[in-house]
Amino acid sequence: MISVDGVTVEFSGETLFSNISFVINENDKIALMGKNGAGKSTMMKIIAGVQKATKGNIRYPKEAVIAYLPQHLLTEDDCTVFEEASKAFGHIFEMKQEMDRLNKELETRTDYESKEYMSIIEKVTDIGEKFYTIEEINYDAEVEKALIGLGFKREDFTRSTSEFSGGWRMRIELAKILLQKPDLILLDEPTNHIDIESVVWLEDFLINKAKAVIVISHDKTFIDTITNRTIEVTMGRIYDYKANYSHYLQLREDRRLHQIKAYQEQQKFIADTRTFIERFKGTYSKTNQVNSRERMLEKLEIIEIDEIDNSSLKLRFPASIRSGDYPVIAKDLSKQYGDHIVFKEANMSIARGEKVSFVGRNGEGKSTMIKAIMGEIEYEGSCELGHNANVGYFAQNQASLLDPNLTIFQTVDEVATGDVRTQIKNILGQFMFGGDDIDKKVSVLSGGEKTRLAMVKLLLEPVNVLILDEPTNHLDLKSKDVLKEALLAFDGTLILVSHDRDFLQGLSQKVFEFKEKRVIEHFETIDDFLERNRIRNLSEINLKS
Repeated sequence: MISVDGVTVEFSGETLFSNISFVINENDKIALMGKNGAGKSTMMKIIAGVQKATKGNIRYPKEAVIAYLPQHLLTEDDCTVFEEASKAFGHIFEMKQEMDRLNKELETRTDYESKEYMSIIEKVTDIGEKFYTIEEINYDAEVEKALIGLGFKREDFTRSTSEFSGGWRMRIELAKILLQKPDLILLDEPTNHIDIESVVWLEDFLINKAKAVIVISHDKTFIDTITNRTIEVTMGRIYDYKANYSHYLQLREDRRLHQIKAYQEQQKFIADTRTFIERFKGTYSKTNQVNSRERMLEKLEIIEIDEIDNSSLKLRFPASIRSGDYPVIAKDLSKQYGDHIVFKEANMSIARGEKVSFVGRNGEGKSTMIKAIMGEIEYEGSCELGHNANVGYFAQNQASLLDPNLTIFQTVDEVATGDVRTQIKNILGQFMFGGDDIDKKVSVLSGGEKTRLAMVKLLLEPVNVLILDEPTNHLDLKSKDVLKEALLAFDGTLILVSHDRDFLQGLSQKVFEFKEKRVIEHFETIDDFLERNRIRNLSEINLKS
C-alpha cells in the first residue's frame, strides 16, 4: 500500500492543489483525470519521486518498486533494442555479479577468523537471500514477449536504439517498465505512440499481470478497459470514485447536481440572513440575534461548484469547391527502401465524400501511402489526386511547419474567414488555449501545443479532401469531441490514420488494411472491421511470434 499524505503544491504563490491525501492499494487501476493544467502530471511526478511537493509526503513500503513512464523521454543510444530492454533486469544481474565477486574473494582469503572475512560472509548471505527469493524466469524469453507484444519484430532486436523514432523508443522504455513487474506503474499518455494491436496487448498486461497502475490518458476506450477507480483533480482538490471512466462521468454529474442544489439553498439562506440583519440592525431587542447572524455569515464556508466546461462549439469546415468523382486513385503502387519492401502493387480508388480508415501495425506503410498520395516520396506505379482535389493534410510532423514568429492568435486569424473570425478565442479555448495563451509566440510552445494549434488551423481551411495522420495524439477528450463532430459533419473526402478506437468509432465507411506488404480493401465500417477482427479481445489477435 502506498499513501499520499497531505500533499500541497505551490508555484509562484499560486496553489495547484492543497492537502491532498489518498491511498493506492495493491491492485488498484486508477485513471487520473482532470482539465489540462489541473495538476495531473505534477501529481504523478511527485508520486514517482521526480518532483518534490511543497508540503506533505508519499509513503512507500521499504521494498516497493515504482516505475514511471513520462510523456517525453531522454534516452541514450549506446546499445541494441534487446540490450536496452534487458536493462529491466539489471539489478538482478548486478546482484549475481556481486555474489560471484564476493564468493571468489572468499575462496582466495585465508583470514577465516577476521572481521573482514565475517563481513564478506554476511554480505554474501544477505544478497543470496534476496537473489534466491526471486522467481526463476527465462529473462530472454520475457524480453522477447514484451518487445513483440509492443510491435517490434525479431529483426529489430539487434538494431541500435538510435535507428528508432521517439515513439518506438517510448515502447522500449515501456517494455522495461513492464518487465520489472513493479508494485506501482505510472503511465502518462502511454498510448500516444503505439498502434491498436499494441494498445490491446498493453491493456491485457495491465489488467492481468500488473499490480497497481495509475494512468493519465485521453484514450477513453483504453482507460475504460483497464481502470476500476478514477481520481479527479479539480480546483486544487480531488474526488475519488470506485468506478471506471464512463461510470465516473455519471457520478460526477450527480455530484454537480447536488452541489448546485446545495449552493442555491445556501445562497437563499445567505440572502434571508442579510435581509434579517438589514431589517433589525439598530433594534435594541434584536442586537444579539443580529450580531450572532453576522458572525455566522463571516464563518460560513461558501459551497463551490466544480469547474466544468459545458460550452458547446460546433465547428464546420468552410465550404470548398466540389472535387471530381474520385479525388484519390492509386494503381499498382509499390514502395521500398533498399531491400525493404513497404508494400507492393497496391490499388485504391477513393470516391468523393467517402470516409476511409487506414489501419495496420506501425511500420506496415500507412504513413508511407499518405506521403505517396501527397507526392512527398518517389514510388513505382501511379498515384493521382483527382480533378479539383483541394487537400488539407495533417501529418505527424505538422507542428514543425508553423511560423514560429506568429502568435497563437495570428496563426489562426490568418486562415479564418467570415463569421468564424468572431469565434477564434472560443475555438482556441476548446483546444486548451485560454486567456493570455493566445498571445504566446509559436516558438515558445511545446510539441503538443504546436500540434493542437496546427489542428485548429486545419479546421478553418476550406478543403474537400482531408488526410489526417494520427491527429489525436495531443488532444484531450473535449478537443477530440470537437474534432470528431467536425469530421462527422464534413461533406468532403476523409482519409484517417488513428489508433484511438473511441475516436475512430462511426467515422469511416471503408477500411484499407496494411498487412504483410499488401493493402487490402474492406467494404465495411471501421466498427465492423474492429469487431470482425476481434481487436478488442487480445486472445483473438494474431500477434506475430
